[in-house]
Amino acid sequence: MTHEEKVRRISARVKRAMEERVFPGCVIGIVHANGERLVLPFGRFTYDDGANAVTTDSIYDMASVTKSIPTASLLLLLIDRGIVSLDDRLVKYIPEFGNFPGKEKVSVKHLLTYTLDIVLPPMRTFLQKTPDEIIAAACAAPLKSEPGMRYVYGNPTALFIGLLIRKVAGKDIDAFAAEEFFSPLGMRSSTFHPENIDKESIVPTEFDQSGKLIHGEVHDESTSILNKKFILGISGLFSTVPDMLNFLEMLLRKGEYEGKRYFSESIVDMMKTNQTPHLDDFSGLGWELNQPWFMGAHAGPHTFGKTGFTGTCVVCDIEGGIAYTILSNRVFPKRTENSSAINAFRADIGNIILSR
Repeated sequence: MTHEEKVRRISARVKRAMEERVFPGCVIGIVHANGERLVLPFGRFTYDDGANAVTTDSIYDMASVTKSIPTASLLLLLIDRGIVSLDDRLVKYIPEFGNFPGKEKVSVKHLLTYTLDIVLPPMRTFLQKTPDEIIAAACAAPLKSEPGMRYVYGNPTALFIGLLIRKVAGKDIDAFAAEEFFSPLGMRSSTFHPENIDKESIVPTEFDQSGKLIHGEVHDESTSILNKKFILGISGLFSTVPDMLNFLEMLLRKGEYEGKRYFSESIVDMMKTNQTPHLDDFSGLGWELNQPWFMGAHAGPHTFGKTGFTGTCVVCDIEGGIAYTILSNRVFPKRTENSSAINAFRADIGNIILSR
C-alpha cells in the first residue's frame, strides 16, 4: 500500500468514526525507524460546531497508556541499570505487602507482566477513601491465585509498580519521568500537571456522573485521589502525538534516540518478547503484546503497545520499523457502555498502518 493510499484510507476511516460519534476528533501519528513521520489531526475538541479544531499539538489525557509510558518504562530503566532485579521480591521494597502466605513470592517480573492476582474490589469502589487507605487496602489484600499463573490487568498492580519506583528512586513518577524521559527526549508537552497548561490546548475528556466537565484534570477517579498524596503513574499523563512519537522512535531504534541511549537492546528485546508463554497468552515486559483486538490483524508476535480508556493507544513494531499512536477523547461527552466501537476503530487503523 502506498503512502498516499494509507493516508486516504486513514482519513476515510476517521471520517466514518466521527460520523458515528465514536469521538469528536483525534490525532494519528506514525513514525518510522529512520525518523520519517506523519501527524494527522482530525475534527474538533467536542461535537459543538464552534469547538476548537484539533491540531497536531492538541493535548489529551493518555489514561492507562501512562502505565507503560512512562511508569513501566521507568522500572525497566532501574532494572537496566542494575538497581532493581526482575527476580527481586516485592516485599523487599514494600514489606507491608507480605502479610499473607505466598505473597513473599511476588516478584518484580510478576508486576511487569501483570500476573499478580489479589483479592481486591475494583479501585473505583475506594472513592471515599484517602490515599493512605487505598494503598493500605491494596497491600493488605490476599492472593487470589499463585503469582505468575494468571494474567490480571488492573490498577492495583500498577499501584505497586509506582510505589516500588518511588521507594527506589526517592522521587515521584512525575519528577522521575521528566528527568529521565520527557526532558531529554524533547517531550515538551508531556506532564502529570495539566493544571499548569492553558486549557485551550487540552482536549476536554468527559462529563462525570455529577455533570462536571473533566477538562485539564485526570479522569481516572482513584488516580485523582492518590495524586493528592503523590503521583504513582497509574494514569494521569497528558501528552501529544509528537511527544509520543519521540518515545516510540527511541524504541524503534532499540533504546537510542539522537545519540543518547535510554535502554539497552536486551531490555527492549524483553519488551517485545512474550514473557508468559506458559499461560498460552502474550505479555511483553511492561507492555501488551500481539493483541489484534486493538493492533489489527497485521500485528506480529513481537508487536507491542498499550491502550488508554479515554481513547488513546500506542503501538510499536520494531521488526517492521514502524510505530504509531492514536489520541482521542472517545469518552466525550459520556462513557459508552462498552469499548467495541473504539476497539474496532483502533484495529482498522492498525490494519492500515501495519500492512506491508
